[in-house]
Amino acid sequence: MIKHLFFVLLSVFSLNSQDQEPVTWSYEVEKLTNQEYKITFDAKILDGWKLYSQFSPEEGSVSTTFNYINKKLDYEADNVFNENPYTIGYDNVFKMDLFYFEKEASFNQTINLLNKDINQIKIEVDYSSCDDELCIFRNETFNIVLDKTKIVQDDDNVSLNDIRKYNMLELDLDKSSYTNLDIVQSSNYFEIFIFGLLAGFLALLTPCIFPMIPLTVSYFIDQTKLRYSSATSASLYGLFIVLIYLLLSVPFHLFDSLNPNILNTISTNVYVNITFFIVFILFAISFFGYFDIVIPSSLISTSEKKSEKGGVVGIFFMSLTLALVSFSCTGPILGSLLAGSLSSAESGATQLSYGMLGFGAALALPFTFLAFYPKYLSLIPRSGIWLKKLKVSLGFIELALAFKFLSNADLVEGWGILKREVFIIIWVIIFLIMSFYLFGSYFGKFKFNYKSFSGWFFLFFSLYLVSGLFESKNVRLLSGILPPEFYSINENNNDCPLGLNCFKDYESGKKYAIDNDRIILLDFTGWACANCRRMEENVWSKPTIFNLLDSEFVIISLYVDDRSKLSEEEEFKYLNSSGNIQYINNVGRRWSLFQQINFSNASQPYYVAMMPSGKILTEPIQYTSEKNFENWLRLSLEESIK
Repeated sequence: MIKHLFFVLLSVFSLNSQDQEPVTWSYEVEKLTNQEYKITFDAKILDGWKLYSQFSPEEGSVSTTFNYINKKLDYEADNVFNENPYTIGYDNVFKMDLFYFEKEASFNQTINLLNKDINQIKIEVDYSSCDDELCIFRNETFNIVLDKTKIVQDDDNVSLNDIRKYNMLELDLDKSSYTNLDIVQSSNYFEIFIFGLLAGFLALLTPCIFPMIPLTVSYFIDQTKLRYSSATSASLYGLFIVLIYLLLSVPFHLFDSLNPNILNTISTNVYVNITFFIVFILFAISFFGYFDIVIPSSLISTSEKKSEKGGVVGIFFMSLTLALVSFSCTGPILGSLLAGSLSSAESGATQLSYGMLGFGAALALPFTFLAFYPKYLSLIPRSGIWLKKLKVSLGFIELALAFKFLSNADLVEGWGILKREVFIIIWVIIFLIMSFYLFGSYFGKFKFNYKSFSGWFFLFFSLYLVSGLFESKNVRLLSGILPPEFYSINENNNDCPLGLNCFKDYESGKKYAIDNDRIILLDFTGWACANCRRMEENVWSKPTIFNLLDSEFVIISLYVDDRSKLSEEEEFKYLNSSGNIQYINNVGRRWSLFQQINFSNASQPYYVAMMPSGKILTEPIQYTSEKNFENWLRLSLEESIK
């Protein structure tokens, strides 16, 4: 009793004096057979500290013990783990010989499963660690996932009934005749990079960027602050500008790694889209000149002071000062880039990185050039009324984009308040007002000249939008931005792309395919998926492709962002490989999980050509060109009759 009281007092004292844990644990799982798994725990021990063996004398330190928290009715295992050879030595704290490890230790045990549905073992590790003066006592619980490709159970949170519902989503697929079409899928990475580049060049024209031009020139003219050549210093300046904007995308990669669908879930969430709608309205009001979005002046001042240190640190903070000072103008543009990337279901985090790379590169290029050749400052046009007009014009564009996010929420929730025609009318009004503003004093003369060119451009753009009210195909260049053609106030339209026959449930579509001897085109899509609309309205609409889809295939469109609630009998929970519980309580989440289980993919659009029997005809395809998609359909048709 006295020994344990003494031990607890040492532990409490050590909590206040120890910044770093003396022992850090990791584990790995090796599959031996379908029922046997070897679990190995590795411990890293700080220099000067000891971790005590499972067999260390009870009179001394608290020995390491492993306890299984799960019920052992589902598996067989020994509580005593195999461990690597320990050291026997005198312990200054307990004044006796003890069995311990230094620097590292390894423990392993083999688990034999009695229940094949079990895929997680909870193990609690109790241990103590001492140096020559202090001891700590710790208790850690590990959720050991045996097979990361399978669902895991979390005792009361995830039941075996939940696992059975999960397993019912798994199809018996036949990929023996899986034909690789060898099509290079067209990626949006280059497109989003170009979009980021254009956004960056646009940001260069805003009033917030101009104050940084003389500051940059004066900094790099002062040779006392530069420890490197002009070329090296200017290159570092540009590199840091790009790096700062690129780092803004890093957190989204962390979210994406936790759950492949997290960005799609965020982008289609009604509250997120309503928030974006409000934020973009505020952006627009800011650009109209009613208030400024600014970074706290203390933060800018701190960055400026640190830039005076010179060298690499000084150049970095000079780059950071540029990013902070220009935020009131670049912030809304970055917001558009961010929202646009997250609204893309295909690799949103990666697309965001490409967009930020383009944005940073566009900002970096002229400033790097000025840092290297300050004498060319005189070539830059002076600020004036054109800058004000540009800023207000950006306000109109932000206002138009705001309704895109309101449209996303409307589509996902099915409110019906922003049908295609209503959305177009709102945009027509916004861009008409914008064109009148740009004409300014020239309005009424209607002369074609360089000063009124932008006004004429947006006037004609408004007329182009008006044509879409009479014929949907007229505005297919805006597919993915405008609501889908089938989301119309025209009650005769069905809710399938281009009026094709489609199903929104796998089993119903499969039954129709069997009864009518059709090939299944499994279409993983989303209400807020821009690329899905582009494929449907610009590729599916081509006569040859439309005829193939209409006569040979049955389309099963599974919307991964459908928020319709599942019945209580259909709902279930599962524990993913990251140890997080996901609730499958709506239609979209079920189809999203269905896609992950069967095709190990979480992006949309994603097309699978298959027979009702489960035979996959060709390699699934994503967003691609008209020619590639037609070839893919024809090859699938050929494979179906072999």
